[in-house]
This record gives sequence, C-alpha cells and structure tokens, in this order.
Amino acid sequence: MVQYSPGIDRSFAALADPTRLAILGQLGRGEASISDLSASAGMTLTGVRKHVRILEAAGLVTTEKAGRVRTCRLGPRRLENEAAWINSYQKMLDGRLDRLEDFLERSEGES
Repeated sequence: MVQYSPGIDRSFAALADPTRLAILGQLGRGEASISDLSASAGMTLTGVRKHVRILEAAGLVTTEKAGRVRTCRLGPRRLENEAAWINSYQKMLDGRLDRLEDFLERSEGES
C-alpha cells in the first residue's frame, strides 16, 4: 500500500474539479478578483466563492479583501507531498508491471 501524508486527500479533492483547475490556471497568470474569476468561468459569484474556499482550505489559493473586492492569488502550497505520492505510486505500478513481464517471459520459455 502506498503511504501518503495527511491532508493530501484535500489537495486531490480540490484538484479533481475542472472549474478549480481553471481557477488555478488563471491565477498562475496573475492575481484575480472573485468577479474576474466569475466572468471567466461563466459562473455566479457565489459559485466561484465556493470553489475558491475549497482551494483556500487546501492551501492552494489565498485571498485578501480590500473594500468590496476579494483578490485571489496562488497559495503557499507547492504540492511536493502530492508529487511524492504520485511518484511512489508510479514506482509501485512499475514494479508490478516488471513482475508481470518477468512472469510472461518465463511462461513463454516453458511453452
């Protein structure tokens, strides 16, 4: 079983939604207000706020309110734990495929 650190499930859940991925992509190009994100996504302000809160809870986005405008930017998390989990999972799968390949080669030799 591949081990993972607590909290990466929150990151993967946040990244599992195409709207949130689009928000992260837009914020990767620079900060944006909730209104800007709403216009880009074609969603209501309330809908975008919900997505931003999920991204914020995962540490992927930070927000700051100045007057009536809430500005969003990429958060401090850089997904190192998630990348490490993906790499260890990939190694596990590669190991299984290598063992299957060895088995098939041995089976062909016996035929």
